[in-house]
Amino acid sequence: MSFDRTIKIAPSILSADFANFGQEIQAIEAQGADWVHVDVMDGHFVPNLTFGPPAVKAFRPHVKTVMDVHLMIAPVDPYIQAYADAGADILTAHIEAGPHTHRTMQAIRAAGMKAGVALNPGTPAEAVEHLLDLTDLVCVMTVNPGFGGQKFIDMTSKVRKLRQMIGDRPVHIEIDGGVDPKTAPLVAAAGADVLVAGSAVFKGGSVESSGVYGDNIRAVRAAAESAV
Repeated sequence: MSFDRTIKIAPSILSADFANFGQEIQAIEAQGADWVHVDVMDGHFVPNLTFGPPAVKAFRPHVKTVMDVHLMIAPVDPYIQAYADAGADILTAHIEAGPHTHRTMQAIRAAGMKAGVALNPGTPAEAVEHLLDLTDLVCVMTVNPGFGGQKFIDMTSKVRKLRQMIGDRPVHIEIDGGVDPKTAPLVAAAGADVLVAGSAVFKGGSVESSGVYGDNIRAVRAAAESAV
């Protein structure tokens, strides 16, 4: 994975047809998705339960781009190797998930993945300041994690602060939650380059009418790029 700051759209398959993941993944990639975002929830750190390592392993052969796995679980460390074995390219852990995020970032990289750190809406940018040299991605939650389809919480000042702190380090700023053509320009202008979009990509489309996914992806991308 070479690093660049062009806008990347990472559809969240939490909004896909659960009975048809392989074809859904192929459809969004064929329609222009840059990354595939997988939301892992444990029913403990967040109030919902989604995928584990076996599901991620099953998605892997279908993902030709980048598999971006977002762990909304606690603890994280005992499961890092399982997600590496399942084929995650990027593994993102929440800073709120445990007291030793520094160790977690080291362990993710040692397992051969890119390391991401996620911040809930109530957590300030400064929380990751001392992790930036161990991190490949900072994920700014623009909803409270746990469910898809929530209303966007404006975190543009946090994104601007992170962009300043990151400087010329090769660290992506990812936005997760409520991203659509209206909110994408706000975060892109502030310095974000990876936009996770669930309902905004999948709404109105299906594997059979996947052109809708392409229209939706292009609409989010164009809105974001117009602000950069």
